[in-house]
Amino acid sequence: MIRLTQLKLPADHTPEALKKKIAKSLKIAPEAIRAVHIRKQSLDARKKPELFYSYTVDVETTVPEQQVVHKAKNPQILIHHETAYRFPESGDRKLIDPPVIIGTGPAGLFCGLMLARHGYRPILLERGEDVDTRQQRVNRFWETGNLDTRSNVQFGEGGAGTFSDGKLNTLVKDPLKRNQMVLEIFHEFGAGAEILYQNKPHIGTDVLSDVVKRMREEIIRLGGTVRFGCQVTDLLMESGRVTGVVTESGEEIRSEAVVLAIGHSARDTFRMLLERGIPMEQKSFAVGLRIQHPQKLINLSQYGREDAGQLGAASYKLTSQTSTGRGVYSFCMCPGGYVVNASSEEHRLAVNGMSYHARAGENANSALIVTVTPEDYPDQTPLGGVAFQRRLEELAYAAAGGKIPVQLYEDFKMNRSSCRIGDVEPQMRGDWAPANLRSVMPEVLNRSLMEAMDSFGRMIRGFDRPDAVFAGIESRTSSPVRIWRNETFESEVRGLYPCGEGAGYAGGITSAAMDGVKVAEAIGKKYRSV
Repeated sequence: MIRLTQLKLPADHTPEALKKKIAKSLKIAPEAIRAVHIRKQSLDARKKPELFYSYTVDVETTVPEQQVVHKAKNPQILIHHETAYRFPESGDRKLIDPPVIIGTGPAGLFCGLMLARHGYRPILLERGEDVDTRQQRVNRFWETGNLDTRSNVQFGEGGAGTFSDGKLNTLVKDPLKRNQMVLEIFHEFGAGAEILYQNKPHIGTDVLSDVVKRMREEIIRLGGTVRFGCQVTDLLMESGRVTGVVTESGEEIRSEAVVLAIGHSARDTFRMLLERGIPMEQKSFAVGLRIQHPQKLINLSQYGREDAGQLGAASYKLTSQTSTGRGVYSFCMCPGGYVVNASSEEHRLAVNGMSYHARAGENANSALIVTVTPEDYPDQTPLGGVAFQRRLEELAYAAAGGKIPVQLYEDFKMNRSSCRIGDVEPQMRGDWAPANLRSVMPEVLNRSLMEAMDSFGRMIRGFDRPDAVFAGIESRTSSPVRIWRNETFESEVRGLYPCGEGAGYAGGITSAAMDGVKVAEAIGKKYRSV
């Protein structure tokens, strides 16, 4: 095919205008174009309110490719041969029992799907519920405050990402095309085709729920097993090798290939693994507060107009290096979204951001998070980061009597509880109440955040407005531990495969899915299908 790069058109262009522009660039008639495949689309807002899309496209023509490229004489036009992802050839070792995958977040689901598609009949074990039942459970929690510690925003089919914006972009570079393959699978199971080429694709919590359900159904159709309400509480090991798992009911499930796709909030599982001698270490992560602004303010800053129109609600990405030596940055920005109660433990409170596919909410929200390192943790054990998270969540729970604590930015700076709401009406899932969030984080983190807010106010006019709404605590940005694995993706305990965000090897839906694929490949290279 012929690839064109840096193809620019006004943001409100028609499909016919794109085809006409391609034909003009290639110096061929529009009728000579057989097919156009958009590979990348990004928004150029440097001259706002004049907005442009920049494209990379692959084109099939009735004219010989060499002839077209030679005639065009343009460095942005060349012949391109698209390569596709390929699962490796199977190994020769016999796998007596199917592989077991603990967890059905992106890492576990993609690992399970890849293994199922290549004949390994995996068994997926999930402590939480299927996504439909889980959604009902979470809605009841938001309405009543009654928390189910086994099935909630953190645990259940689809993992924590199910109740998020569903961002699918990643900074991971992978020449083997795992990234593209992951996006194609999302599209195969119900996501829109635009995720295959948009620069910052997102799927939304509502669409993602349907996608993960269809993936589970496909795993089962291919001979796999998915069991909900089935928490793994111990490992079976012999002579330095894993031989299976033990569930909460006492059932033993034998397997010499066990994948730990447990997610970043499986604190009880981290403890069990540590007690069983599985090598792990604490690692740096980040904590902070969610901030809400009117979506129109963000649209005006990013697009030069309040009405986003067909462009969709605008997003932002902000970073600041503060005088305290700590970096502060926006995280999991949710255009047109909601702040949600994302707690998973009694008497501890955590928040997250969530958007539906349409991103039609009144507010934009993002976490503003501050880097923390093991030096900040109360102890230097491998689970020191978990203890640090729990302390912040206990303070957040106490700050507003178990409701999401909310504070205006002006009051945060003055170190006083808010007694009113300004023009920014909180958009929440779960009850909220005014509080003083300065009492939740260590003061060095509060100072870092306020210094960064001054900087962000210069980047986006009005970002530091007095009535911007803070909520907290955002403590589950990533796993506080890393479970050691070698170049074949195995722990020191052979046959045990730490995987995904919970094990410390990913940071988001797509990177976790890609890591699940890598672990499936490692199992496939070693064993022949059962």
